[in-house]
Amino acid sequence: MLVDQFLVDPKKFKLSKCDPDFTGDMKRKDARQKLAVDIERMRDLQDRFYAAGTHSLLLVLQARDAAGKDSTIKHVLSGLNPSGCDVYSYKSPSSEELDHGYLWRHMQDLPRRGHIGIFNRSYYEEVTAVRVHPEFLAGQRIPADLVTDDVWDERFEDINAFERYLTRNGTRVVKFFLNVSRDEQKARFMERIENPAKHWKFSNSDMKVRGLWDEYDDAFDDALRRTSTKHAPWYVVPADHKWFTRLAVADIIVNALESIDPRYPAVTDGQREGIGEAREILDAGD
Repeated sequence: MLVDQFLVDPKKFKLSKCDPDFTGDMKRKDARQKLAVDIERMRDLQDRFYAAGTHSLLLVLQARDAAGKDSTIKHVLSGLNPSGCDVYSYKSPSSEELDHGYLWRHMQDLPRRGHIGIFNRSYYEEVTAVRVHPEFLAGQRIPADLVTDDVWDERFEDINAFERYLTRNGTRVVKFFLNVSRDEQKARFMERIENPAKHWKFSNSDMKVRGLWDEYDDAFDDALRRTSTKHAPWYVVPADHKWFTRLAVADIIVNALESIDPRYPAVTDGQREGIGEAREILDAGD
């Protein structure tokens, strides 16, 4: 199963060993058919999940630029009932957000019971981008005596505790790292440059980040290994072929919902009586 194949095992994980070009024995045509089946299954599970109103599901998507986070959300989750699904995309924190701890803004957006929340980027920027760019950490105005050589270990500890807290309160946390290769990212950047309709997607800052590929590689590797836990696992999904990425993400989400096994609420005796009275009134021609 894909859910097992791409699961991060902290004891032996190494990002450099993950193949961004992997598609297994899957053909594109077969993947489309299976994706359609998974999306239909997801709709049914979401309907029960929403009705039960006991759990919530938080999906975290992290990746390098041009890895396909937006298109994955669009093609995998657009078929869900929007009244029970919320997407949040995080940019650089505002001045108000910097006046709080780094988890604060994400806490405001956590999904309610019965809802699915999608974080397009997340608090994991705080142990990847902020780690690679020390000026970001300085801009958070944390007291100097609290920013020690242990700051990243402490953040991993806090994030793991935060996700354990969410799990203990009924929020299932599932995290995806869309793993795109350097060559494929270059091809997608070139497409954005050459296609005027995609110019809005391109930023010169993307090139600066690309120039720090190895530094980001180390930060991603450490973060994924240190924060993939039983209650909040990471899945590193190959992202060089978007059709396969979408299939893998959908398969893992379906597995997560099935493991929760949502059920429609049981009908009480009082509700049955009310249903019977309504039927009699309608049968009488009212």
